[in-house]
Amino acid sequence: MPGILYLVPTPIGNLGDISTRMIDILNEVDFIAAEDTRVSLKILNHLDIKKPLVSYYRHNTETSGSQIVQRLLAGESCALVTDAGTPAISDPGEDLVALCAEQNLTVVGIPGPCALVTALAVSGLPTGRFTFEGFLAMNKKNRREHLESLKGEQRTMIFYEAPHKLLSTLGDMANTFGSSRRISLCRELTKLHEEIRRTTLGEAVAYYQENNPKGEFVLVIEGETAVIEPPTLTLEEAAERVRALYEAGTPMKEAAKQLAAETGFPKKELYRLAVR
Repeated sequence: MPGILYLVPTPIGNLGDISTRMIDILNEVDFIAAEDTRVSLKILNHLDIKKPLVSYYRHNTETSGSQIVQRLLAGESCALVTDAGTPAISDPGEDLVALCAEQNLTVVGIPGPCALVTALAVSGLPTGRFTFEGFLAMNKKNRREHLESLKGEQRTMIFYEAPHKLLSTLGDMANTFGSSRRISLCRELTKLHEEIRRTTLGEAVAYYQENNPKGEFVLVIEGETAVIEPPTLTLEEAAERVRALYEAGTPMKEAAKQLAAETGFPKKELYRLAVR
């Protein structure tokens, strides 16, 4: 009978967040796949758990992943852990889960610490609908393109960011979303120096220009709140406006294009009615 892959979260800072179920699973499995075996060994030593460890991280997912799957098919059970947080969330564990799904192997997720959910909950921003965007690219062009793709996003947006990139990222965000857009900067969550700074993008840029960022950040940003007003003109009235612009000297196609942008009506239909 095939074994089971357990996704076991680990504390994002506070060892007190380890649950009884996490401990039970780590004790029961045949082996543990870890992002960094040195980090995981510290947690296991703290819990007085001794289990075989295998390395599974971003640069060996193909070779290590297939080896883990073969062991699961042979009947062994495995706990996948990361350095901090929930496996497979912005993490190479997603590739291992996909491999298991291809082989119809059972994957069991254990609830536990997750930085993005913790940050969203304390942000003070809307939590009903959100999008998790993970880490932005190091390359400035790619980072700005990513942010531009979110310009009209109405859901709350969540990002992970390292301290050495924070100021550049906040600057690009302010340029893209506007300096008045609300943001909650969640730093060192669950750790001794945890800090939640609720402010605007413009104020955040000014603050971190004067104060050197320290620790890992989760950025929770308010979505676009502007309401798009429905057209106040009927289609026929908009066509009449096109005709009036034409008679005032604007080319018909340009007039139709202008009214289409203002009202949302199809340009071809406005042109057709105005000509008729």
